[in-house]
Amino acid sequence: MWLLDQWAERHILDAQSKGEFDDLTGSGEPLSLDDDVHIPHELRAGYRLLKNAGCLPTELQQRKEAVELADLLKTIREDDPRFAELHRRLTLIELKLRQAGLSTDFLRGEYAVKLLNKISEES
Repeated sequence: MWLLDQWAERHILDAQSKGEFDDLTGSGEPLSLDDDVHIPHELRAGYRLLKNAGCLPTELQQRKEAVELADLLKTIREDDPRFAELHRRLTLIELKLRQAGLSTDFLRGEYAVKLLNKISEES
């Protein structure tokens, strides 16, 4: 067992022996667990900690920021002094995503157009 797993297990057993888990909300009901079967066993505890702390992988954080910037750019005019800086930041994030091998079609709605074309072809 990894050190973190041993530490957590020790604290859980201590809490159980003290009765700290008695009368908890949802006691006796099935747990709703996240699907982490694709994550190696030795990384699951670390991933779970990061997820519970609200940390996202770099690529997902960049996608989130890119969507926010694209939405913001839609709300301001091109002659607004902030437009050039926001557009530059969005372009830089798009470049980083493409270098990481990720598609940036989600920013331009190209996926929706391709999907509609595919549907109309099949009809």
